[in-house]
Formats: sequence, structure tokens, C-alpha cells
Amino acid sequence: MSRELRRFNQLIGETDRLYHEAAVRLGVSDSEMNILYAVCGEGERCPLRQICRQYGVSKQTVNSALRKLEAAGMIYLESSGPRSKDVCLTQRGRELARRTAIPLMEVENEIFAGWEPGEVEQYLRLTQRYLDAFREKASRLERRGPGKAGPEGSS
Repeated sequence: MSRELRRFNQLIGETDRLYHEAAVRLGVSDSEMNILYAVCGEGERCPLRQICRQYGVSKQTVNSALRKLEAAGMIYLESSGPRSKDVCLTQRGRELARRTAIPLMEVENEIFAGWEPGEVEQYLRLTQRYLDAFREKASRLERRGPGKAGPEGSS
């Protein structure tokens, strides 16, 4: 593993940890924060499918958090097509979002506001470039299970 790759993985891990700590400090789970954040980012409703895709979490994980938020009267699900639903905030959900997701968004906006416009654009461009390359190359990986030999003949 290259020094750059180790540093990259460290930065991703540390960023994930900080987002987790922020959610805990604000009194919600990571999944609940992801849901509230996604809905706030879209207004007051967001396609359920988009939440799973945007945050890379399984439907099972999202559904568990949705059930908890729904039982607490924070959200409700509304059909938006034959096989799709939108996650919508209730009044209580909007109040929760104002205490959780909105302050997190404000922190992120403050960070980008402190950068030069060219730095923000460069960061976003390079992150997108990495994501596109990773998506393309990862799609070519072969499934290997226990006992299956790799390219060098090792298991």
C-alpha cells in the first residue's frame, strides 16, 4: 500500500468518524442523520431510493432508522409512484432537522466559504474524478470467495 493510499484511507476514516461524532453530539444515529440531511437537502421530502443511493447504506439500515423516526412522529412515507416512496418531514421532524441536519450543513458551508472558489472547484473535480475511476475499475473486480485462487494462484 502506498503512503498516499494510507493517508487517503486515514482521511476518509477520520472524516467518517467526525460525522459520526457530530451525529452522536446532536442526539441522532448516523442513519437518522443521513435521512434528515437528505430530506433537508431536497427541501422537505426526498425519494427513499435517493437516500440509500446517496449515502451508500442498505435499504434494511435505512428502513430501521425510518421506522424509528416514523414512530417518533418525525417523518412519514408518501407514495410517489407505483414502486417508490418519498420520505417527508412532519412539523416535529422539521424541528429535529433544525437542531441536527441544518447545523451540520451550516458547518460544511462555513468550511467551503473559507476556501478560495478555485480550491472548492478543484476539490470537487478531483473527488469526482476519483469516484468515477473507482466506480469503473471496481465494476471489473471479480468475485472471489474463500479458497478461490487470485491472479497469482494464491487463495
